[in-house]
Amino acid sequence: MSEPPNDQEWPVEIIRSDRRRKSVSARLVGGKLVVRAPAGMSDADLAPIIANLRQRLARRTRPVPQSDETLQTRTQELNRQYFNGRLHWRSIRYVTNQQKRFGSCTPATGTIRISHRLAAMPAWVRDYVIIHELAHLEQANHGPRFWALVNRYPLAERARGYLMASGLEQEDGEAVDWE
Repeated sequence: MSEPPNDQEWPVEIIRSDRRRKSVSARLVGGKLVVRAPAGMSDADLAPIIANLRQRLARRTRPVPQSDETLQTRTQELNRQYFNGRLHWRSIRYVTNQQKRFGSCTPATGTIRISHRLAAMPAWVRDYVIIHELAHLEQANHGPRFWALVNRYPLAERARGYLMASGLEQEDGEAVDWE
């Protein structure tokens, strides 16, 4: 089985349209970068735009290497930074069976599960979800004390906005189907 091409090796197909005036778009279709551009745009004008689109698509499609070990290490760092190292859990790992949740915590057993979808999200969003789940080890509910713990993370509001934009967090800050 051959390696998939990296972002620099994607073959490019340019589709020009008289209906397009200024915008250029790109999508990966079957391993090919399909670029839609205005008919009147020159190849010279299009080349730097394609290079930029390649970079943007490469960032979005690049697999993020994550393991349960790196998740454990990051959780220990966040525990030290935001909870003075006082929290203890039995396990934290990525799972693939959380389609409507990004994380869950069972305080009674010290078990934290993080959706595998978070591995591809920005680190600061992943950190927020980890902190959210860690806070449940002290406060099993979503009451004021819980939110006081979570909101010590300086990017908490921004991360909630990111998740809200993803359609996975409600406006009141309560995560959909989070435990």
